[in-house]
Amino acid sequence: MAAGTSPDSAPGEVHAEVAARLATVGQSYTANRSSLVELMVHSDQPLSIPEVLERHPELAQSSVYRNLAVLEEAGVVLRIVTGDEFARFELAEAFTGHHHHHLICSQCGSVEDVTLPPSVEAIVVRELEGQARRRGFEPRGHQVDLIGHCADCR
Repeated sequence: MAAGTSPDSAPGEVHAEVAARLATVGQSYTANRSSLVELMVHSDQPLSIPEVLERHPELAQSSVYRNLAVLEEAGVVLRIVTGDEFARFELAEAFTGHHHHHLICSQCGSVEDVTLPPSVEAIVVRELEGQARRRGFEPRGHQVDLIGHCADCR
């Protein structure tokens, strides 16, 4: 699957690319991993492990932890660290075709996606890449997370 493939792509394409990425890290595409990917494809927000277990109570908690770690290692999911006790997970940008950033509440752990206008995103990319170049760093992407308090917690 090419970068920019979205959840609207043929389901087989998403699963074929996940299987290919897992193979690059010496892992197979199991039924539990497929269930997690399907859940992420159809979720409109990053999910914590308790939220995953709420939607799929048949999955063992230890299995969810292990499988999300493997999917993260393969570049299929992205871990979002929050201020509460649980990280959140979402499908990687290569699978969504949607570049975005996050507003993270350090009190309740909620995560909200934020998309910058293309002109602003271009400035952010230019500045970050300039900083990286001056330090001999080779960027492969970026994510910007703003941490504060959501409207409910303020």
